[in-house]
Amino acid sequence: MVFAGQTVAETTSGLRVLETAGAPVYHFPAADVVADVLRPTGRMTVCEWKGAAVYFDLVVGGKVSREAAYTYPDPFDDLAEGYAALAGTIVFYASRVDEAFIGDTAVTPQPGGYYSGWVTPWLKGPIKGAPGSEGW
Repeated sequence: MVFAGQTVAETTSGLRVLETAGAPVYHFPAADVVADVLRPTGRMTVCEWKGAAVYFDLVVGGKVSREAAYTYPDPFDDLAEGYAALAGTIVFYASRVDEAFIGDTAVTPQPGGYYSGWVTPWLKGPIKGAPGSEGW
């Protein structure tokens, strides 16, 4: 993950989360994110399955990417087993960084700006997010 010419996150132990009609979302262990590049924004949203998400601006030097990342500090685990593993991991929006990769493959953002999925050439099927896809 590159922003303002700096690698801000890199992992070999992240989590890949799949949701219906969405591109995979990649969760980085907090230890694999450069210290002091994330600044809390005070914004919070709630996912009915995962719980409350809190957001961060990404700040490198004088460059700021607003709400470029988020985390689930205390995800639900009673609705769907396994979400507890997401606690404290960091998700980056590919649209809000300069470059994002899976291995050597550059990713593109999931359409629409709301979702944080990463689209790769090998992804098959429809992807929610583009205009007209909100209902599925």
